[in-house]
Order: sequence, then C-alpha cells, then structure tokens
Amino acid sequence: MAKKSGKTKFKVAIVVSRFNEEITEKLEEGAIDYLEDCDNVYMEVVRVPGAVEIPLACQWMLHRGFDGVAALGAVIRGETSHYDYVCSSVTDGITQLMLKTNKPIAFGVLTTENEEQAWDRVGGKHGHKGREAAQVVMEMIGLGKSLNKKSKK
Repeated sequence: MAKKSGKTKFKVAIVVSRFNEEITEKLEEGAIDYLEDCDNVYMEVVRVPGAVEIPLACQWMLHRGFDGVAALGAVIRGETSHYDYVCSSVTDGITQLMLKTNKPIAFGVLTTENEEQAWDRVGGKHGHKGREAAQVVMEMIGLGKSLNKKSKK
C-alpha cells in the first residue's frame, strides 16, 4: 500500500493482531493515518491471529527488507493468568527481535485491565497508541540512519 508519490525512502510494516478486532482496527487506522502524512513512505499491513504471533510476523517483514515495524495489538486482562503469559511473550519477542535485527519495532500493543482502558488508548483520553507507534517507528528509523551515517565518517 504505497500512498506517496516520489522516491520511496522508508519501508514500514504494520503488523496487527486480529484478536480484539474492534480495538486493533482503530490502532491500525491511526498508524496508517500517520504514515500517510509522511513523505516517501511505503507501508504494508499484515494481520495475524493474536498478539503472540506478532513477533514472528515482524521478523518476516524485517527479513523482507522493511526498515521498521509498528506492532499493534490489544491484550485485555481476563479471569486467568493467560494475560500475563501473552504480554510477556509478545514483549520479550519484540525486544529480542529488535536487538537481533538492529531495526526498530514500535510497541503499540495495548496491555490493559479492561476494555474501557483499551478504548481510552485508541483516540480517547489517553491519546492514540496506533498513531504514536507509527510516529515512534519513523523517529527510530531516522535516528538509526543518522547514527549509522555518523559512525561511517
């Protein structure tokens, strides 16, 4: 989904969990809106079943040559400890992948106690975490390119 004409300078993937889809669709919309306003960005959206699958899809996109990824999902606490395992799995997977690939992955995975808190983070009183994740990945891509140029001098 290329939205800007001209030379592509940045390739950004958006990986979105389908679980809690009403919320994750809003995260996706915010990320796309932000990236559409950026110049020379090619973006591609990939949807995965749940949050645990996000790190693997991020890895696949980085191996395809993307400069960075906005990882988006919504994990809402339930009655069992499953929430804790899912949150740890996706957080650890993304962190390890960033360090292994030396490429940024913005963590836009909501980890909330209830659905109301999630809605507050997709355009409500706590901002829009999908849009913020897209902004973070673009900033980190730029920082990485800048630091790499400085180290080659």
